[in-house]
Amino acid sequence: MIRAYKFLLRPTMSQRAVLAAMLRDHCSLYNAALQERRDAYQRPSKTTIRYGQQSAQLKEIRAFDPECQGRWSFSSQQATLRRLDRAFAAFFRRVKTGETPGYPRYRGVGRFDTVEFPKDGDGCRWDSTPHDRVARVRLQGVGHVRVHRHRPVNGTVRTISVKREGHRWYVMVTAEREPEPLTPTSSAIGVDMGIANFLADSDGGFVPNPRHGRKAAAKLVTAQQALSCCESRSTRRRKAVENVAKLHRKVRRQRLDHAHKTALDLVRHHAFIAHEDLKIRNMSRAPAPKPDPNVPGAFLPNGASGKAGLNRSIADAGWGVFLAILNAKAESAGREVMAVDPRNTSRRCPECGHTAQQNRPTQEKFHCQSCGHSAHADTVAATNVLRAGLARREAQPA
Repeated sequence: MIRAYKFLLRPTMSQRAVLAAMLRDHCSLYNAALQERRDAYQRPSKTTIRYGQQSAQLKEIRAFDPECQGRWSFSSQQATLRRLDRAFAAFFRRVKTGETPGYPRYRGVGRFDTVEFPKDGDGCRWDSTPHDRVARVRLQGVGHVRVHRHRPVNGTVRTISVKREGHRWYVMVTAEREPEPLTPTSSAIGVDMGIANFLADSDGGFVPNPRHGRKAAAKLVTAQQALSCCESRSTRRRKAVENVAKLHRKVRRQRLDHAHKTALDLVRHHAFIAHEDLKIRNMSRAPAPKPDPNVPGAFLPNGASGKAGLNRSIADAGWGVFLAILNAKAESAGREVMAVDPRNTSRRCPECGHTAQQNRPTQEKFHCQSCGHSAHADTVAATNVLRAGLARREAQPA
C-alpha cells in the first residue's frame, strides 16, 4: 500500500533561490521538449517523437548546458519528460473518445511548480529519524534542506517531490507500507451526500455542511476587486495575487480538514461503508443553450444562473475529495467501501419498496404514497444505499 506525506520545507534564503532556479530549468526542459514534438509533427513526414527518444538526448543536453541542466538530477529530468509524455497520452485519449482535446501547452515559470524525484537515493535522499521533528531532505544541486516533519513516515520511501505554493515550499514523500487494520467490527453503514447536509447516514445521523467557500466569499470578492485594480507586473499586483492565493489556500485546507475528520470517524466505527457512485463532473455541467426558433441569434432562458449557484455549492462541498480520502483511509484500516447506483435512492420506500417521484414532496421530507412511511429524505436515501451495497457485496463472487 502506498501512502503520501506532505511536509513544509524550511529552506534558507540561498536555498530558496536555488530551488526557484531548479523549477525554472525544469520548466525550460519541459517547454523545449514540447517544442521539439510540435516541430517534428509539423514536418511533411509528420514525425512522432516519444519519451524514449527525448530521454536519450538528456546526456547531450546536460553536457551542452552544464550551468542550467547539468547540475540537476538526471532522474528528475526524466520525470519531467515523462510528465510531458503523459500530457500527450491524455491528449490523444481525449481525441479518440471525442472529448475536448486540450493540446498540451507551454508552461510559464509561475505555472510550473513541481519537480519529482522517482526514487529515493537517486538525486535525493530522505534523512529522518522516527522521533525527530526536524528532518532533512538532500536534493542534488540544492543540498540538505530542513523539513518540518509533523508526523513520522512509516514504510519504505519510494518517491520524493518538491512543490512551490506561493512563498512556501513543500516536500511530498510517498512510502510503501503494510495496512494497519483497526479493531474488527461488524457494523455497516450507508451514507448519502448532499448540499443541505454534507452527509446523512443510515443510522439517522447528519454531518452539517460547513460551506467554507461561501463563508470566505466576501473576503475573496474584496481581494479579487483589489487585484483587478492593480497595474500589470507591479509590486502591488504581486501582493494582491498572493493575498488571493492565501485565501483560496485557507479554504482548501479547511475543506481537507473536514473531509479527513469525517472520513476517519466513519472508518473507525464501521467495517462496511456504502456510498452513492456520484458522477460529479456530469452533475456540475453547465446547461446547454436553448436557441430561440423565432428570433435568429437569440436564446431562451435555460436556467444557467440557478445552475451556476448549484455548481458552486457542489464544488464547495468537495464530495470528490471526501470520497478519495475515505477510500484511502478504508484501505489503510482494512475496511470495505462500496459505491452503488444512486438512482431513485431518495424516492424508494425502505419499508414497502414503492418508488415514485411523489414520495419526496420536499427536499427534506419523504412520505410514501403507498404505505404512508415518513422520514427524512436523506436518511431514506442512506438506508437504500446501504441495502444496495450489501446486496452487491453478497452478489460478488468470492
